[in-house]
Amino acid sequence: MPDQKKPKPEQPEAPEALAGLSGPAPVDAEGASPAQAPADPPPVAAAASAATPDAGPPAPSPEMQIAALESQVAELNDKLLRALAEAENVRRRAERDREDAYKYAVANFARDALGVADNLRRATESIDADVRKADPAVDKVMAGIELTEREMLATFERYGIKPVAALGEKFDHNRHEALFEVEDKARPAGTVVQVLETGYTLHDRLLRPAKVGLAKGGPKVEARADAKPEAAEPGRKGAASGAKGAYEAKGSEPGGKLDEKL
Repeated sequence: MPDQKKPKPEQPEAPEALAGLSGPAPVDAEGASPAQAPADPPPVAAAASAATPDAGPPAPSPEMQIAALESQVAELNDKLLRALAEAENVRRRAERDREDAYKYAVANFARDALGVADNLRRATESIDADVRKADPAVDKVMAGIELTEREMLATFERYGIKPVAALGEKFDHNRHEALFEVEDKARPAGTVVQVLETGYTLHDRLLRPAKVGLAKGGPKVEARADAKPEAAEPGRKGAASGAKGAYEAKGSEPGGKLDEKL
């Protein structure tokens, strides 16, 4: 049997053809057809236009730049000077602390060693001269104690430990500690007449005050000749003179005198 060819299905026509056949293109309200509407800009061009910055502020003038730089230099110079001054202060403080540590490091040991010196002094004062002359053995022992005391005081002196002068001196609360007073009209009041315990200083610091007894009943210690009397304040001086004048003016009036009988 002869082959029978099947008819091919008809393909639909292109949209353009259908559009041409369907009639004229619709017109929008503005009178332009969609085909004639302006096309949107390409995305690359839009991105380039958005990335373009606006014109910035004008560049500062050279005078303004020089002024700004000079201000920065002055600020940095001030910070540098302050840092150098602080470093110098730290160096001086460290040097002073080192010197103080070198000079006063033995303060606690020296304060405890003062008790030994006190006991040696008490031992030498407890034996009379007559007893030493009567017994050669006692004299030799006391000579050894005195030698030990002198050696110990010499060691104190070598390390800056010195006794405080007290007997016959005017009482000084910075170096003396008063324990009692003795009636003595022959000496000025406040004079040290007895020393119970010797005081010591370590360089320029007080290691231990001297315990002393003071005289009382005698004449008062006169003020130094170089001491200047305190000047009265102008306001107080004027007020005092005014009060005095008012009192003298009332002297002639009844009751102006204290012993007047009214």
